[in-house]
Amino acid sequence: MRRGREDREGLHGEPPPQWARLAPAVALVVLVLAQRITPGDVEIGYFLAGLPPVAAFAYGAAGTAFFAAVVLVLLGVPALGIAHARGSDLATVAAVGLLSVVIAWVRRRRDAQLVSVRTVAEAAQLAVLPPLPERVGPVRCHGLYRAAHRGTLVGGDLYDVRAGPYGVRALVGDVQGHGLAAVGTVAALLGAFREGVLDDAELAAVAARLDRRLVADNAQSADADAGPPELFATVVLLEFPPGRDVVRVLSCGHPPALLLRGAAVRELTVEPGPPLGLGLGLAGPLQAVTAELRVRSGDRLLLHTDGVTEARDRAGRFYPLEARLPVLARDRAGLVQAVWRDLAAFTDGGPRDDVALLLLTLDGGGARPAPP
Repeated sequence: MRRGREDREGLHGEPPPQWARLAPAVALVVLVLAQRITPGDVEIGYFLAGLPPVAAFAYGAAGTAFFAAVVLVLLGVPALGIAHARGSDLATVAAVGLLSVVIAWVRRRRDAQLVSVRTVAEAAQLAVLPPLPERVGPVRCHGLYRAAHRGTLVGGDLYDVRAGPYGVRALVGDVQGHGLAAVGTVAALLGAFREGVLDDAELAAVAARLDRRLVADNAQSADADAGPPELFATVVLLEFPPGRDVVRVLSCGHPPALLLRGAAVRELTVEPGPPLGLGLGLAGPLQAVTAELRVRSGDRLLLHTDGVTEARDRAGRFYPLEARLPVLARDRAGLVQAVWRDLAAFTDGGPRDDVALLLLTLDGGGARPAPP
């Protein structure tokens, strides 16, 4: 997963823009020059008193104090010809300047605290959903994740690609809800998936492990009066077994994966099982069927969440992902980025739900066993 620079800037925050730092100095020069060319009976120099509060938005306490001192000198020295402030007028300007310095000091401290908190939040979110490697075994990976809540890296969608003794396995899922409230469930599912990649010989066993994880979390968070929470997730699991040119697919209520072979695009036909977390697998095996399909070198598999296909334009029409893929696949910037740009344009700024896209390309020869 390659996160754009704008994602991290959204967490760390950005320094004040250059124009905000230049504005007080430019206003100071303009007001002084305006007073010079204005008749002596008209005083506009008192507008200088508004510069320290403006400086407090872009400068620290020292910078704001400098502007406050310059303003006091310009207003308090009659020989400069800017104004003829006396007594209470100068006291008022000094009080405004002092208050501006305090505001700038408090703002800087709060900014430093916010950067610290956001840095910790970013580290925690990257621990939950670390960047996706470019290649896992013989499978090339390209992912894109956009959380619905601005300033967050992780929401209610998830994906991962891991190599294990049974081949390369991939997961794309969508947890009920989105935003930070769903991050705990996302972390639990990803942890269970990574264990299943190493321990479970069958893809259905991995799905059952994920289902048990959600059911157990539901039971732990259940309220005695309100009853158990309705927490569920849809997922699609893929497996590239070692040494075979096939892919195994298992879906639990998730939108179907798309196969791109040359210029042709089609859905992978898989009998979907129920979403995870409903407790349907406790009485017996989870009712999900694993389909096995042949793949060729160069085939691309696009997995996505419903944040893509349920996105609407202003007329209320759903985004036609499958219909647009043949054209978007020719974009030199890459299919995943092309889909996101097209989706953002279709929805006039981007969908309001979490979006996850995962493109897997088989380089040939089938998946190889993971190194010990």
